[in-house]
Amino acid sequence: MQKLNNKKILILVGALLLIAVGVYFAFAGNTLEVKKEVESGTDPALLFDPHPLTGQRCENYNKRPFATMLAADSVTRPLSAVSMADVVVEMPVVKDSITRLMGLYVCSKPEEIGSLRSARHDFIPLAAGFDTIYAHWGGSSFALEDLDRGVVDNIDALINPAEAFYRKSGLVAPHNGFTSYERLLNSAQHLGYRLETNFAGYPHIEDNPREGEGPTTLAIGYPGQFGVSYIYKQDTNSYLRWRGGSPELDRVTAKQVEVKVIIILKTKSRQINADYNDVDVVGSGDALIFQNGSVQKAKWQKAQNPLGSKLMFLDEEGNEASFVAGKMWINYVDVGTSVIWGEERL
Repeated sequence: MQKLNNKKILILVGALLLIAVGVYFAFAGNTLEVKKEVESGTDPALLFDPHPLTGQRCENYNKRPFATMLAADSVTRPLSAVSMADVVVEMPVVKDSITRLMGLYVCSKPEEIGSLRSARHDFIPLAAGFDTIYAHWGGSSFALEDLDRGVVDNIDALINPAEAFYRKSGLVAPHNGFTSYERLLNSAQHLGYRLETNFAGYPHIEDNPREGEGPTTLAIGYPGQFGVSYIYKQDTNSYLRWRGGSPELDRVTAKQVEVKVIIILKTKSRQINADYNDVDVVGSGDALIFQNGSVQKAKWQKAQNPLGSKLMFLDEEGNEASFVAGKMWINYVDVGTSVIWGEERL
């Protein structure tokens, strides 16, 4: 009986060794493939599938983005990691005055993101529609009422679960609130949030830079220091962003914000009180899509229910618009706000 037991133990040990060897060589093989790609000059990201939101290939191709509220006030510039956001949504939060940003991070994993600001109710349907985890520093009473009902997974700095947020020394409150991708990820895991994306995705197309001459400057008539412009670079088939007459720089990378796609959504807004705006982010309206050095007229649609319904873009034939893979900036403007492409008002 003892010999039989010993034989079983030897068989079991042998099987475990075979499994270990197999795992080792599988891992070593994958590592070798990545090493070969790096040594050959090929981007290792090409080994991954594209993320359904932006079409960028990255390690986090199947993960939910973190939608992080960012300040647009001049005192906070340059913002940390603003150039690293995969998507940014910008809209007025006080009519004819202040704008605010919501940066979505999934392919990039910044070590510092900020400065952070409060949640606004207008951004919540969009955060839900992109299937994000919404990160914010407190919020308006309108926003917190929705968030307290659990309409979207969110991480609030006033609660600060798993120390997701911190105050940065040397800066004056409320402009000293920051986070990082790793902190947000740890907090989301702590809260038990789903990490894999359910976003249906947008159709994507390859770069096709404009040939020949054409407009290069896009100007959006947000008021004063919040006025925005983009300049098209034909050699890179991308757009450099300017704000208040100065380049939109990133404190972390020291680079200017550069995106592949700009979308302008025309809508209506109204003032609720002295501090808060109400923007129509559900419903439908006209849109302008800038990519490949050209402009395309389109329609935007966003259903009221369910809250997580996808923000849709339809071309003039009623088909879903396709986008160049890469970083995207979405600008909401009031109907009547000037949008000038070259010398033409659109």
